[in-house]
Amino acid sequence: MAASGAVKSPAPFSPATLPSPRLLKFLFTDTRMSWLWLLVRIWVGWQWLSAGWEKLHNPAWVGGRAGTALHGFLLGALKQTTGAHPNVQPWYAHFLNGVALPGVHVFTYLVAFGETAVGVALILGVLTGAAAFFGCFMNLNYLLAGAVSTNPVLGVLGLLLMLGWRTAGWLGADRWILPVIGTPWHPGTAFAEHRVRHVPLHS
Repeated sequence: MAASGAVKSPAPFSPATLPSPRLLKFLFTDTRMSWLWLLVRIWVGWQWLSAGWEKLHNPAWVGGRAGTALHGFLLGALKQTTGAHPNVQPWYAHFLNGVALPGVHVFTYLVAFGETAVGVALILGVLTGAAAFFGCFMNLNYLLAGAVSTNPVLGVLGLLLMLGWRTAGWLGADRWILPVIGTPWHPGTAFAEHRVRHVPLHS
């Protein structure tokens, strides 16, 4: 039996036991910061919605001449593959040549509707983390294609929204959606009730 007042030896080091800094917990998990993420959500969402909405009403993206605008963008990206330090890397150029250009009529709709959907979801706070992920994915592809513009800013803000997914949609639809559907690692009430109703009875 250990003597009273004895100092306990520290637990073995493990990355899993390292506590998160209080500032990060406050920023990304405290609902008091949800107002900040609301402002970020609305601004980022509006950028995506404006870009997507413009494409939806442009026949070069969606309509009679669908694919022509994206085709020109891809050809411009392929021109940036030359030189000692090209803006577009050779491996991505292979993707553009082998996949994007042959499927330009499909990708043009994916881009237009994808940008619009991400914008709407972020503004309303619907599955904010997932919407931010797909937004970042598009930002990454635009950057890989040599288009800088606002993509670095939107990409960083989208990454922060992903980190703060627990509270980023608190002032939005996620406040009611997430408790119901949950996450793949923690099912919500809808799926929990479904599992309970299907528990096999033992004799």
